[in-house]
Amino acid sequence: MTCTAKLCLFEQWTDPVGSEYLEQHSPDTEICFLSFDDTPSENWQALAGAHGYQMRPSTETPIEFFPKRSFLEQCPNLLAISSAGAGYDMADVDASTEAGVLVFNQSGANAESVAQHSLGMMLALCKNMIQSDRIIHSPERDWTRMDYTGSELTGRTLGIVGLGNIGRRLSAICGSAFNMRVIASDPYITEQYIIESGAEKTTLEQVMSESDFVSIHCPLTEETTGMIGATEFASMKNHSYFIATARGGIYDEAALEREIASGRIAGAGLDVFVEEPPAHTHPLLAFPNVIVSPHNAGITTDCLYNMGLSAAQQWVQMFDGRKPRLLINPEAWPRFAERYNDILGKPVKEDI
Repeated sequence: MTCTAKLCLFEQWTDPVGSEYLEQHSPDTEICFLSFDDTPSENWQALAGAHGYQMRPSTETPIEFFPKRSFLEQCPNLLAISSAGAGYDMADVDASTEAGVLVFNQSGANAESVAQHSLGMMLALCKNMIQSDRIIHSPERDWTRMDYTGSELTGRTLGIVGLGNIGRRLSAICGSAFNMRVIASDPYITEQYIIESGAEKTTLEQVMSESDFVSIHCPLTEETTGMIGATEFASMKNHSYFIATARGGIYDEAALEREIASGRIAGAGLDVFVEEPPAHTHPLLAFPNVIVSPHNAGITTDCLYNMGLSAAQQWVQMFDGRKPRLLINPEAWPRFAERYNDILGKPVKEDI
């Protein structure tokens, strides 16, 4: 006997299109909206019967509802987990795979918004836009416009760490619009792919030492945690800028603070920190040549729609017994297929 699929998520979709698409294409799926204001027992009771869990962004989710091993143990019927966006570091992928739980993300849905945010930070920094705005708003008038002389992006070198959907889009924009030389470090893609993205394949060391702008676009993993530290920052040119719109923890905040304090690099654009939002007393916020945003590079109406639609489309695939388009752990499929049949009472539609 088949069982009605149940999808749980907290508060709301990133965009109403998520519910609308599911209701149209998977009308038998029950969508259960939970609230962080409800008691833990109420939420855990609902999650215990969930077949799918749609995550909220990490900054909006209490840590107890991060799908780690203990979470999975309390959700015996869970078949799949979906991230809100491209990042899925909230989830314990290894534990999910062991349990036969699929993990999928919305990679690419935020590419345009984040790439444009990174570009915006690059332009704001090299043109001194934020500093100019601040000084005009202040009562001080002991300056001239020449004190805020900027520079162009034209012909400069952009170094990208992680040439996925976002990095590839940023490469295309900067190469075509500003005739920038783009170099990229990504050990998981081929040199041919990098060339087709309009970039040159280089090492991380070359990206840090040769670039006028270094932009980070890789996921936060055990491998990338602390990847950009004191040694890497020390190799940057003294007129170069560091841009981070991926995840806090990839770069060493204390090391970056020391380099900027010493004048060793020109500045930074930071959308992500380990603690978000950072305390207003965070040392990096004291510098006029550091511009920041509250991890909202991908928070645009366009991106929220794309992420909501992408997630809903993949839930339809999963509940229909097909592999989600952006499956992170395909090795979980054999165990998932067995559990899918046992729990929902029907076989998957794809071969193991």
